[in-house]
Amino acid sequence: MADTPPPAPPPAPAPERRGWRSHPLAKRLPLLLLAALGFWLWQTSGTPERELRLQFDGAGWSAARALDLQVLDEEGKVLKREERFFSSGPPPEVTFQVDLPEGVWRARLFVKLEGREDRVRLDESLSVGEDRYIVRQLRLPPSGR
Repeated sequence: MADTPPPAPPPAPAPERRGWRSHPLAKRLPLLLLAALGFWLWQTSGTPERELRLQFDGAGWSAARALDLQVLDEEGKVLKREERFFSSGPPPEVTFQVDLPEGVWRARLFVKLEGREDRVRLDESLSVGEDRYIVRQLRLPPSGR
């Protein structure tokens, strides 16, 4: 008998084509979308950061050695407090970062002048709108010695 070749194995089935729905990322897509929506809501609903710029106008500011800024709510609770110290007077403009929603707030600025024991107190009203920047020009009261 003649040698007959062994029967050929059956052809391997074609690999199953996977659709996009069976991809592992597609199974996690709803969770990823929900996390992205939560992050977006968290960012938009937070208190916006504003930049308070104090511009010093008039004479007497060269004697200022320290500034103590306090931002207060309507009940007098301090929302923000920051001190700055200067060796030879403040620059023409000082910037503070404050997290304030829209509304009206009170700002107190205590100025320590060179050669004086007591601090000069300045009260300002801050009307916060949609703008990111709050600019106030400040003058020292005349010294009454």
